[in-house]
Amino acid sequence: MTDALKRLSDEGVAIWLDDLSRKRITSGNLTELIDEQHVVGVTTNPSIFQKAISGGDGYEQQLTDLAARKVTVEEALRMITTADVRDAADILRPVFDATGGQDGRVSIEVDPRLAHSTAATVAEAKQLAWLVDRPNTLIKIPATKAGLPAITEVIGLGISVNVTLIFSLERYREVMDAYLSGLEKAKERGLDLSLIRSVASFFVSRVDTEIDKRIDALGTPEAKALRGKAAVANARLAYQAYEEVFSSDRFKALQSAGANKQRPLWASTGVKDKAYSDTMYVDDLVAPNTVNTMPEATLLATEDHGDIRGNAIAGTYEQARADLDAVERLGISYDDVVQLLEDEGVEKFEASWNDLLKSTEAELERLAPAKG
Repeated sequence: MTDALKRLSDEGVAIWLDDLSRKRITSGNLTELIDEQHVVGVTTNPSIFQKAISGGDGYEQQLTDLAARKVTVEEALRMITTADVRDAADILRPVFDATGGQDGRVSIEVDPRLAHSTAATVAEAKQLAWLVDRPNTLIKIPATKAGLPAITEVIGLGISVNVTLIFSLERYREVMDAYLSGLEKAKERGLDLSLIRSVASFFVSRVDTEIDKRIDALGTPEAKALRGKAAVANARLAYQAYEEVFSSDRFKALQSAGANKQRPLWASTGVKDKAYSDTMYVDDLVAPNTVNTMPEATLLATEDHGDIRGNAIAGTYEQARADLDAVERLGISYDDVVQLLEDEGVEKFEASWNDLLKSTEAELERLAPAKG
């Protein structure tokens, strides 16, 4: 057990792994990460599954069986991904039980092609919850305009949700509002609010990548002084919004009926720019009741040389606002950046899903039983 990861956990940060594959499950690696690296949850997305299944390790037998049954490629893909999530959920079940349902969670995303359809997203979320059939699952719904009412409806049905692809502070407030509206619906339906959990995945590194690119194009010393500051500032202000909403009278009324806070989850925490510390988006975002979902490289870097200095967000709001205002004064539009990142995020996941459909279809054809 490592000091940096233990310190992070002790500060109230839940460490989740942003990766899953069948090999990770069957080799015992996931169990090892839980036992030795304080990992208490797993997130997946279409890009993660594309990498895992295209790598092929461990999927041959199931693909052979699916090919023999002549299932559609969409059905095959759902059978494969839900099997991995179910197995990971079973491995994490002791953590789920020990934390009263807060952690030990595994996330699976609705088909990204449905991101702009509310009704289809709700239907897919219900289907995924039924297919995985584990209480420690989170259904991932993107925070698009169409996703917001879907979040309310799905939470209102008592299904726990990981809201993903949040980049802007305004959208984050809309996400929290959608969650509270969902809890109010669930309460009206007589559901047990204590069983409903949610995290809001606020994306970090991509904000710096896009804003730094625009800063570099400006090239002035004034601009360059702001490199690498926007993403952490944005996330810290998100935490400020979280503190406001979950200390409100509206939430307190729900909390008295058993409701849980929707924790902020720092996503996209792998550092893309080698000029920065590779643990920056962990070290600088330590705060109670948060989740940090890390790619394995970031997890191991934090274990090796993470600089965990206690709460890194308290007392930073004024500076964070000043940093974002300074970026805006350069002529870099915050609203433009966050909308671009949301659009690109949906497109990237959709492209990964389409690639996965193609590669799975090719495998099903290759493994199909000979005719005759």
